[in-house]
Amino acid sequence: MDSFSNPSSGSSHQLSAQDLKNQLKNQLALEYAQQLLETVGRKCFEKCVTKPGSSLSGSESSCISRCVDRYIEATGIIGKALISGPQ
Repeated sequence: MDSFSNPSSGSSHQLSAQDLKNQLKNQLALEYAQQLLETVGRKCFEKCVTKPGSSLSGSESSCISRCVDRYIEATGIIGKALISGPQ
């Protein structure tokens, strides 16, 4: 049996509440980063690449760069608001 099914076992592998909280925060941060990359990639590609080809034009490259910058800025603002909570 593991420490979750037998909590009174006194195993040294039991995690503190803070350890569990930190693991959850790390997992959520990883999931958030993956979703951000997928969303930015899809949205910016749809917005900026009008004629897919073997390479990006200068204007497409600039558009993608600006698009990614805006998404990163927006998610930073949202993240700060969520962390600080309601005012």
